[in-house]
Amino acid sequence: MGFGEGTVRFWRASFLHEIQRKRDNVRDQLEALIMQMYKSNILYSEAVREFKKRFILTVLQENKGNQCRAARQLGMHRNTLSRTIHELKIDVRQLRDGGKRPPRSARPPAYERKALR
Repeated sequence: MGFGEGTVRFWRASFLHEIQRKRDNVRDQLEALIMQMYKSNILYSEAVREFKKRFILTVLQENKGNQCRAARQLGMHRNTLSRTIHELKIDVRQLRDGGKRPPRSARPPAYERKALR
């Protein structure tokens, strides 16, 4: 059973409206935070540094410290993220699971490769 074109348009419009509503909500919260920081005499450089640090930390936590995935989600190059992490003095080791891969000898045997055609 397929959906009619009108139904698809309706759901797409509803989805886009919800996204815009959420963006507006985040924008309002950000504006309130900026006003609070301004009234507290926080310097621009301090505010930018703290925002960068918190934003990058959040994305790194979501990716369990994996910098490649975090860089992709942030829309930046992996090397740029690595340099920024160093500049902000973020300890990525605390974000990782702590579990390292077992040595090759302790890993289960790999699946046999399919015969070449």
